Amino acid sequence: MNQHIRFKGSIIRTLALMLVLMLAACENDIQVVNSITSATEKQLPLDSEKDVEMLYSDSAVVRARLTAPVLDHYAGKKNYTEMPKGMLVIFYDAQKKEQNRLKADYGIGYDNTGNGMDKMEAKRHVVVVNEKGDKLETEHLTWDATTKQIYTDEFVKITTKDKTIWGTGLKANQDFSEYEIKNPQGELQVDDKDLNNDQTGQKGEQKTE
Repeated sequence: MNQHIRFKGSIIRTLALMLVLMLAACENDIQVVNSITSATEKQLPLDSEKDVEMLYSDSAVVRARLTAPVLDHYAGKKNYTEMPKGMLVIFYDAQKKEQNRLKADYGIGYDNTGNGMDKMEAKRHVVVVNEKGDKLETEHLTWDATTKQIYTDEFVKITTKDKTIWGTGLKANQDFSEYEIKNPQGELQVDDKDLNNDQTGQKGEQKTE
């Protein structure tokens, strides 16, 4: 009698285990479907435009102009705009004079306030050139329209008329007139003599930290 009871108990445990496995399999199937659905939704923009020009104003004054060959709008928990084929952003001062340019192979902008793009990430071959000719090169740069700053934690290289400096991490104002490399790693000084003899292959003095 006791053996028969143990046998029935083992059947019940087996059935319970099978039920648990079936529920887990169903849950996994739902997760797979959800992941596929999410991926499909991500690939389909709400709207797509070509040869776009967008103006950004502050107190009725145009402070930036963005152009892109393709601009895709996405809507969801967070609205964002993607520029998969590159972009160019030109920044202006209050007198509408060009201050600097930002160019990249890819861009994505976020609308966190509902008032338009307030933060943008530039990725892949990012180049910023200010009105003095100083050039910043990196692979990832963020522009915050609210704080009017640009920053990155990636490797950066800055080239001016008399030196080249590099390191990791950077914080600057959006016109790139003032900047700071968080972890400077090296500097190459170029004086007038080096510039005059550049064609002869002479090099400037290299400094490393």
